[in-house]
Amino acid sequence: MGVSRRAVLISSAALAGMAAGPAPKTAWSFEFPSIDEGMLRLAEFQGKVLLVVNTASFCGYTPQYRQLEALHRRLSPQGFAVIGVPSQDFGQESGSNGEVKAFCEATFGVDFPMAGLGHVRGADAAPFYQWVREQRRWEPEWNFYKVLIGRDGAIAGTYGSNDLPDSGRLATAIQAAVGKA
Repeated sequence: MGVSRRAVLISSAALAGMAAGPAPKTAWSFEFPSIDEGMLRLAEFQGKVLLVVNTASFCGYTPQYRQLEALHRRLSPQGFAVIGVPSQDFGQESGSNGEVKAFCEATFGVDFPMAGLGHVRGADAAPFYQWVREQRRWEPEWNFYKVLIGRDGAIAGTYGSNDLPDSGRLATAIQAAVGKA
């Protein structure tokens, strides 16, 4: 009893499709509770370059807010946005969304989108950060860790607190990502 070549090809294609599983997620699949109520959906930024930063109000790196806001304003017309994700995971953030928002606006003039207080590491991490951990085996080790998302929604790079938004390897990576149309 012979099996036709066509049947073998169809079976092989079906098995290959099953092995591939669901399409990989992109950053556009995720959302955060917004600091202003409602949801901050990353799908609203589809096609842009994002810099997602876990932030804190009372950290030695907090002055980076100034650089992040300047970068956001300068590159926004070219399809770039900073997304702030305040977290108490390292014990250096205010206790409420209202306090975080008031501090950021009054002290640094922050106008870029901000998520509500949440977790960025461990079992309780926001789904976005769980995805980054699965994709890159990386999670924030401190405040002001950064995830660069390309226009395609894929992770373009991960950076630490010492990687300043306006200089060095992070600034170079941002310029390269923004330059890709």
